[in-house]
Amino acid sequence: MTSSSSSSSVPRLVIAAPSSGSGKTTVATGLMAAFAARGLAVSPHKVGPDYIDPGYHSLATGRVGRNLDAYLCGPELVGPLFAHGARGCDLAVVEGVMGMFDGAAGEGELASTAHVAKLLRAPVVLVVDASSQSRSVAALVHGFASWDPEVRVGGVILNKVASDRHEALLREALDAAGVPVLGVLRRAPQVDTPSRHLGLVPVAERRGAAVEAVAAMGAQVSAGCDLEGLMALALSAGALSCEAWDAAEALASSPPPPRPVPSLGAAPPDPLFGPEGASSSNAGRAEDAGPRSKVPGVPNRPRIAVAGGPAFTFSYAEHAELLTAAGAEVVVFDPLRDEQLPDGTRGLVIGGGFPEVYAAELSANEPLRKAVGELARAGAPVAAECAGLLYLCRELDGRPMCGVLDATARMSERLTLGYRDAVALSDSVLAVAGTRMRGHEFHRTVVEPGSGTAPAWGVRTPDRRVEGFVKQGVHASYLHTHWAAEPGVARRFVERCRTS
Repeated sequence: MTSSSSSSSVPRLVIAAPSSGSGKTTVATGLMAAFAARGLAVSPHKVGPDYIDPGYHSLATGRVGRNLDAYLCGPELVGPLFAHGARGCDLAVVEGVMGMFDGAAGEGELASTAHVAKLLRAPVVLVVDASSQSRSVAALVHGFASWDPEVRVGGVILNKVASDRHEALLREALDAAGVPVLGVLRRAPQVDTPSRHLGLVPVAERRGAAVEAVAAMGAQVSAGCDLEGLMALALSAGALSCEAWDAAEALASSPPPPRPVPSLGAAPPDPLFGPEGASSSNAGRAEDAGPRSKVPGVPNRPRIAVAGGPAFTFSYAEHAELLTAAGAEVVVFDPLRDEQLPDGTRGLVIGGGFPEVYAAELSANEPLRKAVGELARAGAPVAAECAGLLYLCRELDGRPMCGVLDATARMSERLTLGYRDAVALSDSVLAVAGTRMRGHEFHRTVVEPGSGTAPAWGVRTPDRRVEGFVKQGVHASYLHTHWAAEPGVARRFVERCRTS
C-alpha cells in the first residue's frame, strides 16, 4: 500500500470554517496561488468527495488536486494518500469541507475537516465570514478553538470585512480569544466563482474566466494575509509516521489474483437484507467469466479510454494511476468533440460530470454515441458513474444518448447527496457479488428504472434499496467510489479488458 519514500515532513495547513459559504475555497485556492507565485511547490488537497474544488486547486498550483476522504478510503489511508500527493513539495494546503466538525451523517467526527486535521497532525486556519458581526466573532472563534483539544486552531482569517473600522473591532475582540489573526479579506466580487445546481462551475467549463478568478484569489490573499506567519504555522505541523501511498504497491498488497466465477452478472442470495456480506477485499477475486470476444488488441497492455472534457470532469487521480499500475494504457477522450473512441480501445471509464448541461451537444455527436454502444454490446468492460450512467441511458431529458441501458434519465429538482454503504449485488467487471464498498451520491437527476435485472449495488444506508445496472461488461451506477480503498477493482477491470 505504501512506498519507501515518506513525505511526513512536508509543512501543511488545513483551511476550515464554521460553515459552508464562509470562504474556504477562496482562501485555500488563494493561498495555493500566492505561495506558488513565490516559487514554492504547493500540494493541493480537498477534504471529502468533492470533485470541483480540486480543479481550482490544480489551476492555482499546477499540480493534480487530490481528495482526502476518511469515509470513502478509511482513516488509515488519509495520511498515505496525503504523503503521495505531497511528495517533493514545499507546502501542502488542505481545504476542508462544510463546517469544521461536520462529517459523515451519524458517524461522529468521521470524514470531517477536524478528523482529517487530526489524522494529518496539521494546524488549522479558521476562515470566518465576518460580514454580519463584530465582537461576537471572539465567542465563535473561541468555541471552535476549544471544542476539541486535539484540533489545533493556529490562526483565523477574517473574510468579507467591510471597512477599516470593522476590521479594528474584529481584531480587538479576537485579542481576548488568544487566536492570532493571520489575514483580513475585504469583499471582492472579482474573486467570486459562479455556481449552479451542484455547486461551483468546474474549471474545465470556465477556461479563461477560471484562470482570472484564481489569479484574483491569489492577489487578494497575498495582499491581505500574513504569508510568513502562515508558513511558520505550517512548519509547526507534527511528523507523520506513515509512508506514501503507491499504486503499484497497493495492487501488490491487495488480495490474490482473481479466480473464475460461473457467469458474469450472476447474483447471490439477497445480501442487501441478509448477512453483512463480503469485505471490500473480495473486489478483485473473480476473474474472467462468460465468452471472450475476438476483438484484436494489445494483449499485455490494454488501452482504456477515459471520458474527459467539460461534460465529464469528475475523476479521482488515483483511478488512472491504479489502472496504469495494473498494466493498462490510459487515454483521455472528449465525448463533446471526439467522434470516435481512441484506436484500439478495449475498455471504457466514464466518470461523473454534467452531461445534463451538455445534453444537446452529447446527443448531436451521433458517431461517438454509436461507437460507445457498439463497444458495450461487444462485451467490452465499461465502468460508468453518475454522469456516465446518464450517458449510457436511452435518452437524457428527451435527447438520444448511447442506448446501452434500457432506461431514461431526466433532471430533477430534488438533490440526492450523501455517503453510502453498499454491497455489490451482481458479479461485474468491477467487483464480485457480495463485495462491500463505500461510495457517495451527488446529483439532481433521476434514472427510470433505477436498476436493471442485475442491479449494481444494494445500498444499505441511509435507506435500503437496489441501484444501478450490470449488463454484459457494463457496470453503471450513481455511486461514486474511490478505488484506492480497493485496488482490486482496478486490477479486475484491467484483466477483463485484457481478456475481452
